[in-house]
Amino acid sequence: MSSCIKHKLPASPCRQTSRYFFCILALWAFLNIFRVILHPPLFCVTTYSREKDDNNDFWKMSETGVDSGIRPCLNFSEMYKNFSVRAIPRKYMMVVVSGGLNQQRNQIVDAVLIARILKAVLVMPVLQVNQVWGDESEFSDIFDETHFKEVLKNDVVIVSSLPPRKLNRRRVRAPVMPFHADEDWIIQNFGNKLRRDSILLVRAIDSKLSKNLNADLQKLRCKVAYEALKFRPWIEETAEKLVKKIGQEGPYLALHLRLEKDVWVRTGCQSGLGKKSDLLIENERKAKPQLLTSRSKLAAQDRYAAGLCPLNAKEISRLLKGLGAPKNTRIYWAGGVPFGGESALEPLRRQFPNLQNKWSLSNSGELNDIKHKPSILAALDYVVCLRSKVFIASHGGNMANSLQGHRIYTGYGKNIKPNKKALVQLYMNKTLNGLEVEKEIKKIHTEILDFRSPGDTVLTKDSSSLIVRNCMCGTQKGKVN
Repeated sequence: MSSCIKHKLPASPCRQTSRYFFCILALWAFLNIFRVILHPPLFCVTTYSREKDDNNDFWKMSETGVDSGIRPCLNFSEMYKNFSVRAIPRKYMMVVVSGGLNQQRNQIVDAVLIARILKAVLVMPVLQVNQVWGDESEFSDIFDETHFKEVLKNDVVIVSSLPPRKLNRRRVRAPVMPFHADEDWIIQNFGNKLRRDSILLVRAIDSKLSKNLNADLQKLRCKVAYEALKFRPWIEETAEKLVKKIGQEGPYLALHLRLEKDVWVRTGCQSGLGKKSDLLIENERKAKPQLLTSRSKLAAQDRYAAGLCPLNAKEISRLLKGLGAPKNTRIYWAGGVPFGGESALEPLRRQFPNLQNKWSLSNSGELNDIKHKPSILAALDYVVCLRSKVFIASHGGNMANSLQGHRIYTGYGKNIKPNKKALVQLYMNKTLNGLEVEKEIKKIHTEILDFRSPGDTVLTKDSSSLIVRNCMCGTQKGKVN
């Protein structure tokens, strides 16, 4: 071994000085970094706190009226509970439901109520092929059939199909239901058609059963809609992945956007995408006048002024800004392909870039097998919207109404129902600047009574919220329900 290794050479004065210099330099750098952490520059503090305050204000607003102390409460009467559905002679009823997913949901709920009124055995509802979307999904493709029957086993006898001995029995078509049909009407007009030697076939019941039934039936309505009708496990699991992705950094807002071509045709409204687009919609409407659902003779502009049209992306964007939503708000938008494609969403995306939907959140190719199954895609939207902190719909309809009631029942978060008539008046007012419009938007929507209060008169205007009044218990504003 060399002497160089055996014997250390004495350090030179120069080398010792360098060592001390680097130690002092490191200490100086550490102290300065520590000082910056404790006392950041003014511009950093201002930017961060403003964004944080904006977020806090918006989400704080979203919590008002939600924790109201009420909860689901299905206290059926003793007479209802003591009635044995399995002790009666078996008379079978079949129901065909039509429309999109949420229209079908409503009819399935009503079918269960009708079966209970008639003391009939309900054959699992048949989903009619949707004429607009061409979806051939059956009940068991979308809903958990086993769960459905298990939850309702003490309310209605439900079978997956007719027993073999009944297959050749004559189908008796039920009379057409009028709107607001009550229990007496059902018994008088369907009861005499329900026999042991035939099968009662019921069609066209969409939104026709009265929303003002006896207390037990109102509770059953909630039980079916919010407890029994559950999507198949794999649909729930897929939706849960989407919920986790968009909610991994905190709460999110869900928008149900009604911007599809058929929506503009059916509502008799203009899309706001320019004269060429308006002319295309008008020509479609003239070619298919049966699609115009409103009986009103109002022109498109008059419909808009009356608050009868869906809010487009620009109008939704102004609404969100007025409500105080910060630019970095995570937004899940539900709905079909907008008329005008992605460009129709640009005004909203420009103001709120964290705009996502099921396609952008899912992995590549994950939804390919169901891309032609609109009912299943709508089920994914339903679950993600249900779980959001805030839910807003650009227009009314079956999905919006179902979700508003379901969210109240489960207590997931706040529903904000846009006051479209007041909004369009603000948007058309050219004397107000942007800040004044935003201030008025917030004022309008903070003064609206929240859907979650059982005693609020606003509940009488919406059927899905009206039924929740009969299914909740607790103290609200000094009143006990």
